[in-house]
Parts: sequence; structure tokens; C-alpha cells
Amino acid sequence: MTAPAARPPRPASGALRGVVVAAERISASMVRVVVGGDGMRDFAPSEHADSYVKLVFLPPSAGDARPLLDDGRVDLDAITATLAPGDQLRRRSYTVRAFDPATHQITLDLVVHGDEGLAGPWADRAAPGDEVLLLGPGGDYSPDPSADHHLLVGDASALPAIAVALERLAATAPAAQGTAVIEVHGPDDEIALTAPAGLSVRWVHQGIAVAGLGLVEAVRDLPWPAGRVHAFVHGEAGAVKELRHLLRVDRALSRELLSISGYWRLGADDEEWRAVKRDWNRSIEHDEQAAGLI
Repeated sequence: MTAPAARPPRPASGALRGVVVAAERISASMVRVVVGGDGMRDFAPSEHADSYVKLVFLPPSAGDARPLLDDGRVDLDAITATLAPGDQLRRRSYTVRAFDPATHQITLDLVVHGDEGLAGPWADRAAPGDEVLLLGPGGDYSPDPSADHHLLVGDASALPAIAVALERLAATAPAAQGTAVIEVHGPDDEIALTAPAGLSVRWVHQGIAVAGLGLVEAVRDLPWPAGRVHAFVHGEAGAVKELRHLLRVDRALSRELLSISGYWRLGADDEEWRAVKRDWNRSIEHDEQAAGLI
């Protein structure tokens, strides 16, 4: 019997090593961090409006050593092999809010809720010279300038991607029509956005309500426009599931005109959410199959 072909080895996982160049609070709940340095010289974002990177956070047991791969990236597999039992590298995804091709510096906007979470507290304390390890880029959504109407929906986690999309439309399709609906905690969490004159921005204030509840209600109350609608909907998983049903089943929006994902889930950290997200996606597909959409 012929032996099965050997599976090719998995490529080593390598991260770029940058440094914080600047950090500033731009709203009550958002900190803007600029990352640069010699380790970023080979970085370029994807072409998409939601281009993102993954910040890599090391536990204390990783120490200060940074073994390198042949391409100069930090060898994450080698670091993982040195960790104390139970420790792990943790990753958090963030939209590239801006990129300077001359310096290869990237701008990231991170949501901060006091000491809650992992990346938020890091951003709140970030100072020039701090190490930043990152993977990427990724991304797959860009607003279609030929669409009759643009619908952009999200909470604070999706705000950077929505901001980039609005800026692109203002630059490439200034006559674009549409609506952006963004949920933040309160008025102090709103930021200035650049958008085409025909694209309105509506802020929803969560306050003490459940995250996403007001966002779903605001989108449900929107009059559905005529013509070809291109939509971007990202945020808390429970709200996103309701919005997907609304848009796909009730509004009959085709899949190819909808970029939609649960960025996070109430009551779960990022690792817990990734562990169950595949099953969550299957449940949504089942919903669409039941409605005869797949």
C-alpha cells in the first residue's frame, strides 16, 4: 500500500515588530494609537476599507526575547514554546484607520472601557516607544461606488471601518446616497466623520441599555430605499444576527451586497467567541435556508 503523502509543514507564524509613535484619546471611549518603526517598513494594508491587523499580546512568561524568522519577523511559534503552562498568545483585530505610505505608520482606533478587556487598557496606557507585535493585513469590504444606496451599521467596534468607508465614498463617489447608523455609549463618544453630502450619519446612544438593542431598532425603523443597496453591518453578535435576518429575510438583500459579521459577543472574550463563531455562523445559514434564501 502506498504511504499517504506527507503533509507539508505549517508555515512559521511571524509578526511584525513596531513601536508606538503616538497615542491620544479622541473621544470618551476611544484612543488613537499610531504604530511605526523600522519593523513596519515592509507593511502595507489591504486595499479594502475594512483592512485590519491583529495585535498580538504576550503573557509575562514570554519574557523579553524576540527570536526572529529569516524574513525578520518575530517568531511567534518559538515564543509560544517558551510559555508557562496555561499561558497563550492572545490576538485582537483592529481596522487600519489610516496608513502613511511614506513612513509605513498605521493608525489604529481602539475602544477603551476602563480596565475592561485586554487591548483597551493597553491602549489607554500606550506611550511612545512601547512594543507592538502585529499580524496582517486582512479585510474584504469596500463600498461599491456604483450602488444606489449605502447602508453602514455598527457599534463602536465597527466605527473605524465605517469611518474609512465614508471617507472613501466622499473622495471617490461624492454623489453617493445612504445612511450610516452607529451605536456608541453617549454623546461624548461621537467623533467627527467625513462623508458625502447625501449620506447621513445617525448616532444611537446605548446608555444603560443592552448593547445593540437601539441599533437594531434604528435600522428597523429606516425606510427601505429603492435601487441597489450595498450594506456593511458589523458589531455585537446578537445584534448582528437580528440585523442579518432583517436585511436578508425581511428586506431580501442579496448576500453579495452584504458584508456582515459579529465582531464580538456579550459575555465572551475574543478567544471564547472565536471558539463558537463557526457554530454561530451555521445557525445563521440555517435561518436563511429555512427562509429559502440559500
